[in-house]
Amino acid sequence: MNARRIWGLMYRHLVLYRSSWPRLLETIYWPMVSMLVWGYTSRFFAARMGSPVSVAAGALLGGVILWEVCLRSQMGFSVTFLEEIWSRNLGHLFVSPLRPGEMLAAFSGFAILRMLLGVVPTALIAWALYSFNLFKMGPVVGLFVLALLFTGFAVALMVISLIMRHGAGAEAMAWSVMFGMAPLSAIYYPVAVLPHGVRWLALCLPSTHVFEAMRENLASGVIDWRQMAWAFGIDLIWLLVGMMLFIREFRLARISGMLVSIGE
Repeated sequence: MNARRIWGLMYRHLVLYRSSWPRLLETIYWPMVSMLVWGYTSRFFAARMGSPVSVAAGALLGGVILWEVCLRSQMGFSVTFLEEIWSRNLGHLFVSPLRPGEMLAAFSGFAILRMLLGVVPTALIAWALYSFNLFKMGPVVGLFVLALLFTGFAVALMVISLIMRHGAGAEAMAWSVMFGMAPLSAIYYPVAVLPHGVRWLALCLPSTHVFEAMRENLASGVIDWRQMAWAFGIDLIWLLVGMMLFIREFRLARISGMLVSIGE
């Protein structure tokens, strides 16, 4: 792993954003819109139903912010890979000494920067407009963010593996997979409200355990270490599966020539 090569690939994508205000706007715009919609919704219910709903409103806003961590990290990773496909640059990258692991490290670092660019303004809006401070939960917020980052990266690895296998026909997965996971991730409501037949499926998602732990922390101030252990344990399994899929599909794409022709 060569830090200079990793930074070089990250810098290539930083230059794209530095010279393109629409890209920057898109990164910030959707998280802010989501916070405004859900923020005013929570304020409406809190005003109508009084203080008992205020805790639920806080859980709703916390869910919005933390879900953006997961969503933006996955999309940042996947779209960065797609940028290389759209510019027909994958073949050029691997003519250079760049290794696949260095490419993934660069994509991960850039995805974190993109995530912060979207999530930090969203958290500031929640604090300024709705008096909700995500960090009142304490240092455990860092664990929530880390677990959701891992979830986003694991899903992104699976998505780019599908793209290498099926080409341009699988590009839509980069935007749609996380939205399909959202109803089962218990972002805005507890797992207990889901139908019995799908609860087991929801509990197979690491994000579900993070949001369950977040609600417990907001309601009682207690850190649910059992839920966090489940979140990181499932993250580890997902990351291993994602890496194995990526290694397999990258090898097959290199042998078949898909690294050069993908996206055509």
